[in-house]
Amino acid sequence: MKIILAQQNYHIGNFEWNTQQILNGIKTAEAQGADLVVFSELCVSGYPPRDFLEFEDFIQQCYAAIDKIRAYTQNIAVLVGGPCRNPAPEGKDLFNAAWFLYEGEVKQIIHKTLLPTYDVFDEYRYFEPSFAWNVIPFKGKKLAVTVCEDIWNLGDNPLYRICPMDQLMEQQPDVMINLSASPFDYDHDEDRKEIIRANVRKYKLPMFYCNTVGSQTEIVFDGGSLIFDAQGNIVKEFPYFTEAIDGLELEPLQNATNTVAVKPYVPVTELLFDHNIDRIHQAILLGIKDYFGKMGFKKAILGSSGGIDSAVVLALAVEALGKENVRAILMPSPYSTEHSVDDAVALSKNLDNPYDIIRINDIYESFLQTLQPYFQGLPFNVAEENTQSRIRGNLLMGLSNKFGYILLNTSNKSELSTGYGTLYGDMAGGLSVLGDVYKMQVYALARYINRNGEIIPQNIIDKAPSAELRPNQKDSDSLPDYAVLDKILYQYIERRQGPKEIIAQGFDPALVARTLKLVNNNEYKRNQFCPIIRVSSKAFGVGRRVPIVGKYLS
Repeated sequence: MKIILAQQNYHIGNFEWNTQQILNGIKTAEAQGADLVVFSELCVSGYPPRDFLEFEDFIQQCYAAIDKIRAYTQNIAVLVGGPCRNPAPEGKDLFNAAWFLYEGEVKQIIHKTLLPTYDVFDEYRYFEPSFAWNVIPFKGKKLAVTVCEDIWNLGDNPLYRICPMDQLMEQQPDVMINLSASPFDYDHDEDRKEIIRANVRKYKLPMFYCNTVGSQTEIVFDGGSLIFDAQGNIVKEFPYFTEAIDGLELEPLQNATNTVAVKPYVPVTELLFDHNIDRIHQAILLGIKDYFGKMGFKKAILGSSGGIDSAVVLALAVEALGKENVRAILMPSPYSTEHSVDDAVALSKNLDNPYDIIRINDIYESFLQTLQPYFQGLPFNVAEENTQSRIRGNLLMGLSNKFGYILLNTSNKSELSTGYGTLYGDMAGGLSVLGDVYKMQVYALARYINRNGEIIPQNIIDKAPSAELRPNQKDSDSLPDYAVLDKILYQYIERRQGPKEIIAQGFDPALVARTLKLVNNNEYKRNQFCPIIRVSSKAFGVGRRVPIVGKYLS
């Protein structure tokens, strides 16, 4: 029996596109001699559909798509992911399901058991967990089909009270098949392999694991589908961040006898600035491409300051969208240095993208004169500083409205964590490119972008970061050294360590207390921020829910 995995990029709610993708996959799998082709979790609707699942019309269109797909299963079996109505009045109205289609019929429907409700997942909001477990008989084999989270309940601290594969093993299956929508983060691909390998070694069965690829607003799915033999060896690893359709014959995987030694899995417990920077680069590119492509946008605009953050965003945007589709606006103020303007110009010349220089000195003076009577003679402070940033935001949004550009935000995660940004100024934007990337990772990205030659001018990388909103300003005037700050932030945000645990790692107690207070006091700013391309295990946005009005550590 030959089983093919179809690792594809879907579009939430775009039923015509998703259905055609699946039909194309069926055709390709048939040409490769497949008996069964497997697609990913909720591929019919796109994942995650969230509250679209509450619309009956949305569910009807899912069913219509499945009805269309089954007509193409006369000679090949198909496993597709889609919502399934719950006929019982008790519980939620839907199951998250794997539909087994063959000979033009719906032969069997497998319901997902384990419904994650952590980080970006909120499946128990919509779905009822399965209460029955059955293998799928097919061509003399018994298929143990599960959906994503169903294989993740292994280890010393199980999250759920049941393990679906334990139930299925009572029926003596021949192979495990998992339909997945497992998001990317820069620590996730290795623990994903480890959990699949743990399943294979526990149950002594081959595993066909089909993961989706593509970006859905802030969540990036990296693909990397896997086929394991019964000894726990990876026999086929699919490419990352791109579509692929491939597979293998089942029987050799069942009969494998040799075990290839693998390095023990060691979870990452600290921020390593260069860790998987190539994967982060790929994930952000895919996030930009799919956000624009799926939304029907063509062109981007951003403020180019001559600093490291805007330089990296500009370089990434040009790579993702094409140089002619990214417009850089340089907006020097009275406190901008000429070398910053020169650096920004040099960058755009290296990238060959369009750019304009709009000096804001006169606009800034007009603002100050207008506000002077109401500032009551108080000394220069953040009010005057932030006015410059908001002028820039207004200019960028004016051009965005006039020409249909999408404004790319250039704030990094270190700034967003500590509130080092101006609401309605440099925090404006339609998409945040670096909002899940710490400052030291931004430098690593810049070095990676320059791996084959200088694109980002070296002076941008070497100079001390500054907002340039007052004379001789440096980020270090307001924030601790980024090399230390980022590691503290990582322990608090990604690893959810408390102040005692962080201090025990050797960090200065006063610095830890100050940093954590900055994070919690600035939740109100992040709550008004645009979508952030997620590359870490805990990004700001839908996956991190903390109160704005809270006393904890503030």
